[in-house]
Amino acid sequence: MSDSNKSPMPASSAGLLTFFNEETNGVKIRPEIVLIASISLIAVSIAINILFT
Repeated sequence: MSDSNKSPMPASSAGLLTFFNEETNGVKIRPEIVLIASISLIAVSIAINILFT
């Protein structure tokens, strides 16, 4: 095989992995809790709108 037939290797995701492995200060909340809280807030606001208008 000659050097002209070699394709470049894909970029590694090492930079992406190190970005997500870094610990940051602040409140840590699971994504499921955020999703449930936002859906609940939407449901409550719709219920209030239906009941009181």
